[in-house]
Amino acid sequence: MILGLSLSAFTTLHVALSLVGIAAGLLVLADLVAGRFRAGWTLLFLAATDATSITGFLFPFDVFLPSHWVGVVSLLALTAAIVALYIKALSGPWRAVYVVTAVLALYLNVFVGVVQAFQKIGPLRALAPTQSEPPFAIAQGLVLVLFVALGFLAVRRFRPPGFGGR
Repeated sequence: MILGLSLSAFTTLHVALSLVGIAAGLLVLADLVAGRFRAGWTLLFLAATDATSITGFLFPFDVFLPSHWVGVVSLLALTAAIVALYIKALSGPWRAVYVVTAVLALYLNVFVGVVQAFQKIGPLRALAPTQSEPPFAIAQGLVLVLFVALGFLAVRRFRPPGFGGR
């Protein structure tokens, strides 16, 4: 039992939070690239992605795994994004800090999603059973290149009205 839930139910909650975070995060990323800001979607993205990272540490484990390191980096990025947005109001360099760390947090969530897809989806698992095969590397490489490109565009274009740093 984790938080009063069976392991299966807790896993379902964790996956649902991750999917909500990814979906909301993709909308937020599109807004950043377009220079828009929608407070509700942003809050949902940050909260769901934060909850995903936190719940990842609640699964039983004996050793600190690479997935835990991804969770640590994600939580640090999310903390910086939250400070930049809600405390520093995107003033001065905090606008870029917000964009970079929000995009990083979303990328990490998608990165883990790709890992999970190659572990759990039969045809993908057959292409890369150990995740050291070219199809896995190509998929992760494409995701990385896409996020770097979109992150670059977002830093250049995101200048929402009503915030500091214009």
